Amino acid sequence: MVPAMAPRKIIIDTDPGQDDAVAILLALASREELDVLGITAVAGNVPLALTQRNARIVCELAGRPDMRVFAGADAPIHRALVTAEHVHGKTGLDGPPVPDPDMDLQAQNAVDFIIETLMEHPPGTVTLVPIGPLTNIALAFEKAPEIVPRVAEIVLMGGAYFEVGNITPAAEFNIYVDPEAAEIVFKSGVPLVVMPLDVTHKALTSRARVEAFRAMGTETGRMVAAWTDFFERFDMEKYGSEGAPLHDPCTIAYLLKPDLFSGRHINVAIETQSDLTRGMTVADWWRVTDRAPNAMFIGDLDAEGYFALLTERLARLP
Repeated sequence: MVPAMAPRKIIIDTDPGQDDAVAILLALASREELDVLGITAVAGNVPLALTQRNARIVCELAGRPDMRVFAGADAPIHRALVTAEHVHGKTGLDGPPVPDPDMDLQAQNAVDFIIETLMEHPPGTVTLVPIGPLTNIALAFEKAPEIVPRVAEIVLMGGAYFEVGNITPAAEFNIYVDPEAAEIVFKSGVPLVVMPLDVTHKALTSRARVEAFRAMGTETGRMVAAWTDFFERFDMEKYGSEGAPLHDPCTIAYLLKPDLFSGRHINVAIETQSDLTRGMTVADWWRVTDRAPNAMFIGDLDAEGYFALLTERLARLP
């Protein structure tokens, strides 16, 4: 018999957000493959007081009040916070009513937790999964540069190239909120896998896909369907699409089934100076520069396989 692989150790860094919530649920439903060491919250879709609360709500929904949640940066490194209540609602998890969480927030700061965790595990064994602005990760790298070579990989949701921007004409939200943090991460030398809008806009919900969540007959299925119903309206109106992209779960799906995705190993640079294109991920897709590749930039996915994985895993939760 082939020995079972030990679950991959990950830290999810997040600013929940309905699609962040689905990403967290997918990870917590996949315990054979993923060992979630902790969840770190950052300001992004909504302010930090709400993102850390929302992360705890999602853990309780998954039946995991034992999961440790840490609060990190409440603002970008050099800029005022830009939020996205216009998409996610004033709480970040608007849609169905949710109770306040009972589980406690950890006292330790998220940045210190990231540093401590990377130092206490063997090098190359902890993967970071940032699905919000990259502030916490960048602050950890700046505070303790010795952790950078210890990171196995960073699998992040952020950026865009062919799909251009969703918060400005040129920039995707997560990168735009803290472009200086993104620049630190993209220049760090850590192996990067990037889920840009180019791929996440192909991970579209449909009536049938949402109803498959609802048909689970579980609290998790009901909540995911209701959250999806809520934020679908924004994207359907904006893009004229039949559903909304489930952006953030692409990162977790990649860790579980990388063969659902395809992309190119290319150079990606972050624009921090220009007022016009600040936060743009300048992806050398056609390899027209001599800049060294620093990221696997994902461009396509098997959407049917992606939603089948989501439905199968989420059905395991309460």
